Order: sequence, then C-alpha cells, then structure tokens
Amino acid sequence: MRPESSGLVNAVVVAGERTGVGMKIDVLTTFPEMFSGPLDSSIVQRARSEGRLDLVIHNLRVWTHDRHKTVDDRPFGGGAGMVLKVEPIFEAVESLSSPSTRVILVAPTGRLFNQKTAGELSKEAHLVILCGAYEGFDQRIHDELVDEEVSIGDFVLTNGALPAMAIIDAVTRLLPGVLGDDESAKDESFTTGLLEYPQYTRPAEFRGLKVPDVLLSGNHSEIAKWRKEQAVARTRERRPDLLERGLPEDGKTGSGSKF
Repeated sequence: MRPESSGLVNAVVVAGERTGVGMKIDVLTTFPEMFSGPLDSSIVQRARSEGRLDLVIHNLRVWTHDRHKTVDDRPFGGGAGMVLKVEPIFEAVESLSSPSTRVILVAPTGRLFNQKTAGELSKEAHLVILCGAYEGFDQRIHDELVDEEVSIGDFVLTNGALPAMAIIDAVTRLLPGVLGDDESAKDESFTTGLLEYPQYTRPAEFRGLKVPDVLLSGNHSEIAKWRKEQAVARTRERRPDLLERGLPEDGKTGSGSKF
C-alpha cells in the first residue's frame, strides 16, 4: 500500500488529490522542500492547473520503517560519505509504478540530458524521477530498478533536486497545449539542432540600435531565410559541436548535412 506523503510534501507541489489526467510525474527526493517555488509558478504551474501535468514530490523518508527514517548508510569496502539504501527506494518505486511507468535516475554517470531527451520523455505517460544525494545510489538500484540515467552536465551539485527541476521544466514545455502555441517550441534553441536566431521587438530603433530591415519587410520567405542564416552563424560561433552532429532527421536540412 502506498504511504501518504506528508502535508509539507504535498503542499510543495500539489493540493488535494491527483488530477488523473495529463502526464504524470512522481519525484523521489530527500530534500522535498527545495522544490517549493520553481514548480509553483510560470509554465509548470499553468500546466498543472490546466490538468496537462500531474506532479507530486515525495519525501523518500516516507518509505522507511525505522525510528530515524534512515535512507542512507556507509559504503561497503569503506570510503567517504554515505550511500542511498536499496530498501526505501525499491519500495517507493514499486508502490508508485504501473506498466506505463518509466523510471529516470538523475546522476552524473548518466546520459547527457538535452532537448532530444526532453522530447523523448515528453511522450511518456508516467515518469518517476529519482534524485541522488550524498555519494549516490546503491548500484543495485541502477542495475535493477532504473530505465534510464541522465545527467544535466559535467559539474557537481549538492543533490539531484535542481537537475530534476530542470528536467521537469524542459519536458513540461513540450507537452501538447502547454505553451499555448505548439509552434513556439519548434524554433527554440536545440530543437532543430541549432541555437535559436536573434529576436527583436518594439521599438524598431533604440539609441541608434536598429532592428534588421528584413524583419520589418513583411517578406516571410526572406525572414525565414535570414533566421536560418543567423541560427547557423550563431551556432558556428558559439557551439560548433552542434554543427558537427548535423540536424536531426526531421530538420529542414537533414541529418548529417554540412552547413
């Protein structure tokens, strides 16, 4: 039977019962209070309120059974730090999972999370995200419980809460209807394999700085051409590694194309 999450945990992200509609995400963490704020505003909050995202943050200690609510222990073989234990994590994941669940573990040893990964995960019906802490997880969790491990970059953070929030935000933006105009996500950086082109708004001139004439021309084909050229130039200057990979298969220029 699934334990009830504490009032504090539920208050962090959701109030009342699950909506039962939209994408479902459960997060398991030892630091649930860190999620208060970032997921209670902007696009993620709107997705939740509209029923497009059903999000719950769980305190892993709910699935412990000792007086001290222990979730970690010393590593076999010695060494610094503590390791997250198998029992509470297995019990938590098994109580939350269904046949449609995909279990994601956030760890520096995982595959680099990028826009393609976000797109893949946005198509899932239910995600369970495991947030690391201390010296990481008992290896048996990696081996037997997890469908995929992801990392948000080659740097060290205190725990997996911040990476989990970044993943949730990136995935939520790609859910149907969340941005209002689904075309909005298609031109963003990395979606086409390029950085996004420069954007301008009113006024057309500010302190002698003018908006490029082509954007004021009303010629949509020329505007599209200019934007593509700018995106390629910006990517070549700032992220040439992206050009080496080529565009994704559904990009306008085709996978592996040279720019």
